[in-house]
Amino acid sequence: MPALPTIPYFELAPDWTCEVLSPSTTRIDRMLKLPIYGRAGVAFAWLVDPIQRTVEAFRLTNGQWSLLGIYGDDVARIEPFEDIEFPVATLWILDEQPA
Repeated sequence: MPALPTIPYFELAPDWTCEVLSPSTTRIDRMLKLPIYGRAGVAFAWLVDPIQRTVEAFRLTNGQWSLLGIYGDDVARIEPFEDIEFPVATLWILDEQPA
């Protein structure tokens, strides 16, 4: 974005979005928001599911979402940040209790 707008909303779509799923929003995020992001021209979308401990990465190609991959405890290079190794497991809260 070349400059911050002086209006109360952004007119320029982001290149990437990330939605953290919850049981109450998963259907909305997948069925309503992803198509809206696609129509707006958002190039990449991630769906982070902390319960399943997965990150689903998508790329918009010819107006359709293409699944790039599903990542769990991997150290991954995920578009659009493929130049950076990302330890996906750092997103998850460990179930282990201190001794």
